[in-house]
Amino acid sequence: MRILGVDPGIHGGLAIIALSNGAAPQLIAAIDIPTVGVKAKERVDPIALRTWLQTHRPDHAYVERAQAMPKQGASSGFKYGRGVGCLEAVIACCNIPMTLVEPAVWKRAQRLRGGDKEGARQRALQLFPSAHEMLARKKDHQRAEAALIALTQQGR
Repeated sequence: MRILGVDPGIHGGLAIIALSNGAAPQLIAAIDIPTVGVKAKERVDPIALRTWLQTHRPDHAYVERAQAMPKQGASSGFKYGRGVGCLEAVIACCNIPMTLVEPAVWKRAQRLRGGDKEGARQRALQLFPSAHEMLARKKDHQRAEAALIALTQQGR
């Protein structure tokens, strides 16, 4: 079974993990969310996202539930919400069943604290040691979070 994990937002991440009976989960692919445009005009690229999803054909998607961030301005909040809506719409249009996951649920399952981005990357590297290339940079924390969100399914 292939599971898609989504850390939503313009600078979020996507990850596909493979689950087999009794075998350790494998991180198959992890990318930054594809975007078009720059600065204020940057947005999720729905065509690139659809192409990537069709290439990997996940059986289910786990998406972190989007929420407003403290002290986030109206325009950045709108941009974030628009990006999340685009992600969810493309996943739905690709006929991939989707489950929204509370941030606290997947972070608790992985024994992570609040906004510890580097902790999430290190945890993903522990769980997926052969995926070092996909998670090598500090800024790959969003890919790592997406992979950890995909693992939410295991706890069900």
